[in-house]
Amino acid sequence: MKIILSRKGFDSSNGKQPNPIMPDGTLLSLPIPDKDGNNTFDSLLWEGVSYYDIISSLKPKTKLQPKDYCHLDPDLRKELKDRLPGWMPAFGQAGSALTHLRNYGVTEGDLFLFYGWFKETEVINGKLAYKKGARDLHLIYAYMQIGEIVEQMDKAPEWLKDHPHIGDQKVRNDKKNAIFLPTEWLSFMDNIKGCDVLTYRKDRILTKEGMTRRCWDLPAFFRDVDISNNPNSWKDDYFLSAAIGQEFVIDATQEIMNWVRKIIL
Repeated sequence: MKIILSRKGFDSSNGKQPNPIMPDGTLLSLPIPDKDGNNTFDSLLWEGVSYYDIISSLKPKTKLQPKDYCHLDPDLRKELKDRLPGWMPAFGQAGSALTHLRNYGVTEGDLFLFYGWFKETEVINGKLAYKKGARDLHLIYAYMQIGEIVEQMDKAPEWLKDHPHIGDQKVRNDKKNAIFLPTEWLSFMDNIKGCDVLTYRKDRILTKEGMTRRCWDLPAFFRDVDISNNPNSWKDDYFLSAAIGQEFVIDATQEIMNWVRKIIL
């Protein structure tokens, strides 16, 4: 099995603020701005509050507007908006990033671990704000084991038609375009869904204590495997993750699979 660490959500270039660790521990990955997208920030809701209101509360001087479009991908939370019958989580990839996955043989049965830039939040005088002194973290917020790969978009199921890799004409027309759908259950853990979002927990943090978010505290057994897009990344006591690149592919050893199980459980 291959494990793919997949960086998603707001970052320093797209969105330009951390994704929030909500006060209840929800890890709310924010879809990046995309003028060709088919969802607006004010149309997506978390517990009745629009994503735009969350973004602007955390960053009052944001340049984003309520009707700005975004790229909702991976699309993992059913409750964000009205869904067509048959909906399930989906993740699209295209262009050079998809080529990278193909070159490393990523296929059905492999596992995405989605991570991003997060920061703790709190409610102050009724308004959501980043917690003073909170760390900027890379942490794992969701997973998906690949059950099916859709590559012929004209034959995609009806419920998938509003996914950005179909609805966005620019992406759809890319000759390198695919949508990954999950297994119903994980093949390597009993009675655990094949795709789910996770909550905040310290063992899901990648960032090493006291260091910048790209400096990861991976277990020592990761030194024995190749992590794509990350040549010469190991330092004395931490792993310096690549500044550029969406997916980092790893051939899973038994030790790595045990690590994955603990993160998901």
